[in-house]
Amino acid sequence: MGGSCGVTRQATSQAGALGGRTLVITRPAGTAAALARQVRTRDGVPLLLPGLSLRATGDAVATREALRQALRDDVLVFTSPAAVRFAAALLPLDTTATVLAVGQGTARALRRQGVGALAPTRRQDSEGLLAVPSMQQLQQRRVALIGAPGGRGLLREQLLARGACLRELHVYRRMPPRLGRHHVDAVLGLPANACVLLSSGEALGNLKAALPSLAWSRLCAAMAVVSSDRIAVLARAAGFASVRVADSAGAADMLAAAAR
Repeated sequence: MGGSCGVTRQATSQAGALGGRTLVITRPAGTAAALARQVRTRDGVPLLLPGLSLRATGDAVATREALRQALRDDVLVFTSPAAVRFAAALLPLDTTATVLAVGQGTARALRRQGVGALAPTRRQDSEGLLAVPSMQQLQQRRVALIGAPGGRGLLREQLLARGACLRELHVYRRMPPRLGRHHVDAVLGLPANACVLLSSGEALGNLKAALPSLAWSRLCAAMAVVSSDRIAVLARAAGFASVRVADSAGAADMLAAAAR
């Protein structure tokens, strides 16, 4: 177990049962069902506390036309499974471009749409994707970055620095979640050994802003299981005393860390 301020890294291969532990899932509203099922199969208790709400862009006609043009570019970069889902709702993702995905979850979403994609296997984040060989030689290549406004901006910055002719396409928006009294009551009733699964700094900030101070303090008393060292820093700064770093944001890695 992690100490009061310690950060430990856990291996996926040592997952194991959760032994009835409550896991707070902070994934966007409407996207946590599969992870909740995995928690239950590992003898855990899922608690859905969405840190984000996802919405389609306001002008579907303009976004569809922009996507049609992007599909003709040389390289497509999808930033999340949501980016794939919202894009596929606009048009079939038929393309001859090289397609890259920020993580394996995004690559799986693309495969479900019939699109093969390259994705980092170890570090499943922007830094991991930027290390992929296909991302090294981008001078004068037409690159479409497909996702939502906001975020860290690291991919945009590095794609431009590497000489790409960049097209940014926002197919959805991230919004603060709508939390009700039942969310607050559930957090106030968290058991002492609960874990909070965190893979988004934006979701972390939204939850801190949305929850009453007493509920936020109770949430911070739980173990934060985070997807990266960057999120670990943010979690500690937000008030979590106990933080554990998983090998990636993938469900298997996050659940393995929570089970330790």
